[in-house]
Amino acid sequence: SCDASPLCNCSSMGLDFIPLGLTAKITELNLAHNRIKCIQSQDLQQAVNLRALLLQSNKISSIDEDSFQSLAKLELLDLSNNSLAHVSPVWFGHLFSLQHLHLQGNSYRDLGESSPFSSLRNLSSLHLGNPQFSVIRQGNFEGIELLHKLWIDGSNLSQYEQGSLKSIRKINHMIINIGSINVFSEIVRDLLHSVAWLDVRSIAFSIAVDMHVLRVMSLSFAKKISFRQTLLTDATVPELVSILEDMPKLVELELVDCRLLGTGQWKMEIQAKQSQTVRVFTIEKLSIEEFYLFTDLQSVESLLSLFTRVTVRNTKVFLVPCRISQCLLSLEYLDLSANLLGDLSLEHSACQGGWPLLQTLNLSQNSLSDLEMTSKSLSHLGNLIVLDISQNNFGEIPDVCEWPKTLKYLNLSSTQIPRVTTCIPRTLEVLDVSANNLKEFGLQLPFLKELYLTRNHLKALPGATPIPNLVALSVRRNKLNSFSKEEFESFKRMELLDASDNNFICSCEFLSFIQHEARMAQVLVGWPEEYVCDSPLAVRGAQVGAVHLSVMECHRSLVVSMICVLVFLVILLLVAVGYKYHVVWYMRMTWAWLRAKRKPKRALPKDVCYDAFVSYSENDSEWVENTMVRQLEQACPPFRLCLHKRDFVPGKWIVDNIIDSIEKSRKTLFVLSEHFVRSEWCKYELDFSHFRLFDENNDAAILVLLEPIQSKAIPKRFCKLRKIMNTKTYLEWPLEEEQQEMFWFNLKVALRS
Repeated sequence: SCDASPLCNCSSMGLDFIPLGLTAKITELNLAHNRIKCIQSQDLQQAVNLRALLLQSNKISSIDEDSFQSLAKLELLDLSNNSLAHVSPVWFGHLFSLQHLHLQGNSYRDLGESSPFSSLRNLSSLHLGNPQFSVIRQGNFEGIELLHKLWIDGSNLSQYEQGSLKSIRKINHMIINIGSINVFSEIVRDLLHSVAWLDVRSIAFSIAVDMHVLRVMSLSFAKKISFRQTLLTDATVPELVSILEDMPKLVELELVDCRLLGTGQWKMEIQAKQSQTVRVFTIEKLSIEEFYLFTDLQSVESLLSLFTRVTVRNTKVFLVPCRISQCLLSLEYLDLSANLLGDLSLEHSACQGGWPLLQTLNLSQNSLSDLEMTSKSLSHLGNLIVLDISQNNFGEIPDVCEWPKTLKYLNLSSTQIPRVTTCIPRTLEVLDVSANNLKEFGLQLPFLKELYLTRNHLKALPGATPIPNLVALSVRRNKLNSFSKEEFESFKRMELLDASDNNFICSCEFLSFIQHEARMAQVLVGWPEEYVCDSPLAVRGAQVGAVHLSVMECHRSLVVSMICVLVFLVILLLVAVGYKYHVVWYMRMTWAWLRAKRKPKRALPKDVCYDAFVSYSENDSEWVENTMVRQLEQACPPFRLCLHKRDFVPGKWIVDNIIDSIEKSRKTLFVLSEHFVRSEWCKYELDFSHFRLFDENNDAAILVLLEPIQSKAIPKRFCKLRKIMNTKTYLEWPLEEEQQEMFWFNLKVALRS
């Protein structure tokens, strides 16, 4: 299945071994999530052009020494989450192009006595470690000089030989998961000058004594420190802050998914040296179990003056003390999204003198509900340019609001507003009111350049005159069904118009207009992706200039009218043809024939009224009525004959009369002649009697040849009648009088049989 493609995906197929037949065409082989236990020498021998080999989440416990010998072009090798008990340098000896190596989640306890990676001169990222990994020896990383990312998962690492990581001159991103504070300290000591971003995970700083061991971190040249899944306490926070302040090049500090035990009443006084380098501080998903008892952070006020970017997201913040806000003198960017700020707490947090240089403020996903109060609380921020208050619940908004004079970007998406009013500031250049309940947009915004109205209920474009400088408009997923020529003329200056996912009605006039307007054909995105016509004109992002409508799409009403007229004419023609050729009568006859065929082949004795039903042509009626009827009905005993002229029920359909007469007669007497085979009614009588009389293999049919007749003159569909005439005796009317007595005798015998 992978012969024709360079990308071969065999993941999650329950394989117990590497499949045979791998060729040089394959560049990426995915064998993850199988049950492979070993890799043998010949398994990958032919895959010489392989660049990515994914073997994670198998049961690999052994690898032949020359298994990867032919993979000189391999760039990614993932052996994570297997059962490797050791790591051999021989495996990687010929992987000269390898850049990414994943060995985490196996069962090896160490990396051996020497370096398994000495031949990997192009290695960029290395991920190793597992719960059993306990020893790192000096020389394990020899041969590696530069790494973009090094991830060591050593939750149970207990022994680290000093200098083991010193051979690596530069590591851009070091992720370290170490349970032991002492081992962590030793590793940090070797990384003081080589790591740019130190990412510390799953470690507990619970007592002050532990922090003395980490004092070595203050000498690190790292520019960014991240703590993830880290435990902090009131006792360790002051020490940690003191260490970080001493770091000479630290610019960014990040706490993600951490846990703080305490209320901020730090017993040790933080000696604020006011680090001149830290500018960015991020807290995400910080868990403070007793957050409602947390203090006002007065002890850290002096540390805040140089911060330019602060993010405190999803941390249950319900108030920023005014004094803290006033200490953030250099703050330009503040993200307080996904917290618990309300209208009153925002008024207190954004107090006079707070955030004096703030340019960007994100208050999305909070508990704000009064837009007038929100705008007033922020109106004194003289440098505020960008404000995101999306995903709050404002509902109805007032007509007048007070905003910062410098505000240019406002995000009011998903705020449940049913209409826009003059509360929206006229200074805006970008406005996002997506995902609301808007049915129209008619604001006058002279400086607006970008307007986002996605996922509303608009049925018409906003007016262009009140927004003279608009260059980008998004009206995706509304209820638009058409644009007028005047609307498009007014928006010719725009660089982007996204009107996809609407209910556009197909219009050739409209399409012709925009295709002739070269500028509009370039800027219109995805017109339209979904609309009332049978199929979309273009996929999202396609230029309208490439769209060609069919006649059906252009002239729907005309085409539908023409189809209706044609259908009417066809029906009229069928009615005329049916009337001329008695189609209705033939259909009724066919239905009667089908009903007759379903009836029992033999009538009950009590229902038999006649000795014979006589089938004859009208041209032979003189012989039948004057000669045959007289001879048979005046015989002793007399025969009861059924004649259509005499015995058919008046008013009853002739076909039903024929069927009933045949069923009520013991015999059917056919008077055959040239007139008979040319008579339509005689053919019908043969039709209705053929299946019943001749399928019973009895003598119910009596054939009388009034004159010589060729069997080929009988219609071909009466094949059994032909067969009877060819194989059985029939009565022939003699012209000689002396033979006629014998004819009548034989006929009477046949009728009584």
